[in-house]
Amino acid sequence: MNGKMDKFMEIGGRIGAQRHLAAIRDGFVIIMPLMILGSMVTLINNLPIEAYQNFMEMIFGGDAWKQFGGAVWTGTFAIVSLLIAFTISYQLARSYDKDGLSAGVVSFASLLAITTPIAEGSGLPLVWAGSQGLFIAIIVALVSTEIFTRLLGNKRLVMKMPPSVPTAVAKSFAALFPAMIAISIFGLIKVFTLVAGMPDIHQAFFDALQEPVSKLANTPGSAIVLALIIHVLWFFGLHGGNVMEPVMQAVYLPAIEANIKAFEAGLEIPYIVTKPFFDAFMYLGGTGATLGLIIAVFIAGRRHKHYRNISGLSAGPSLFNINEPILFGFPIVLNPLLIIPFILTPVVLVIFSYVMIATGIVPKTVNLIPWTTPPVIGGFLATGSWKGAVLAAVNLIISVVIYLPFVKIAERIEVKKLQEELALQNEADSRQQQNELSVQDGPILQPEEKTLISSRK
Repeated sequence: MNGKMDKFMEIGGRIGAQRHLAAIRDGFVIIMPLMILGSMVTLINNLPIEAYQNFMEMIFGGDAWKQFGGAVWTGTFAIVSLLIAFTISYQLARSYDKDGLSAGVVSFASLLAITTPIAEGSGLPLVWAGSQGLFIAIIVALVSTEIFTRLLGNKRLVMKMPPSVPTAVAKSFAALFPAMIAISIFGLIKVFTLVAGMPDIHQAFFDALQEPVSKLANTPGSAIVLALIIHVLWFFGLHGGNVMEPVMQAVYLPAIEANIKAFEAGLEIPYIVTKPFFDAFMYLGGTGATLGLIIAVFIAGRRHKHYRNISGLSAGPSLFNINEPILFGFPIVLNPLLIIPFILTPVVLVIFSYVMIATGIVPKTVNLIPWTTPPVIGGFLATGSWKGAVLAAVNLIISVVIYLPFVKIAERIEVKKLQEELALQNEADSRQQQNELSVQDGPILQPEEKTLISSRK
């Protein structure tokens, strides 16, 4: 068993160290403070406590107080794709020992080159600058940086400057032609897509993802498939909830409305799978039931400082199902170690919850709850029964159990990495001490040199 675990750790470590995945991970880590701030203001605006909302409206005379959270959100979550295009490119270029700043600028410009403005001569659409445009931004960052860094090493593309020119200016001109070529390639891509009848690459990609699942019926199988799709999309950096929102609205919102009418009329409640079904029993702490991941980190990840720090900062927002700090801070996006529990957990919770409701152990959902309703409380409000709260609590325990083994593996990998770094540091310190002793005692003589000196004496 230990041998298999070590092998898994070795494979996970190698994948995690892969250049492009590491760049994506480190790129998300750079913008982590913005994600935490964005989560906090989202919570301030959407705290599901009626007395709090009424108090704030009374103090500020309406909804004007929410403009603070909206403004901060615009500077954080609303432009996450633009930020990530720069930071991933920066990290990837640095891994090649190339100019990360120039690469980041080129990536940012390349992303704008393929983005369709709101209207002719007007600004960029924030809808694609946010999390819905993450996948395109990640691809553009990786591809543009690969093009730029390879061209940057081509001597034929270097514009030579006189020695009197400042280093910063010379460096900028050295990247001139590679930058022009990289950005022009994405400009050509935009032209080709227009000729092909695709005026907006982002919208076309978004529609292509929605169409295959838009015909799903209100069945347990569709609920499982939908949970799977949402979390697979999130793993690749796409906002799965937003992508699938039309399906949720078209299929599962009418279901809860029918349940509410039947409940008020005293009739048999028809549907098990509704929108509150997902909100109350699957989104425990947000996408992927990541409140369970946070608890698992507190239980078994004490020596993994990064996971523990992010979990501590994210615990508050996660209680209200806001988990972007976890998704982008660990990160979960394109993290090969966490893909299994992140996708498996919600699927298991959907199946278990469906069985509990279908067998009559737990009542069906009869209330539409705010998405920021805390776990367990949401189960009670959605069903109007303490049994719903118990089901949500049991689901939370299940999520912790699923995440625990992977947190332990992550901790072992981290401990092993720290031990290797400590060993290298000790080795370097030992060599430095030997060098210092050699300088103090004079040059170290070889045996034949000592014999020659003795004979001369």
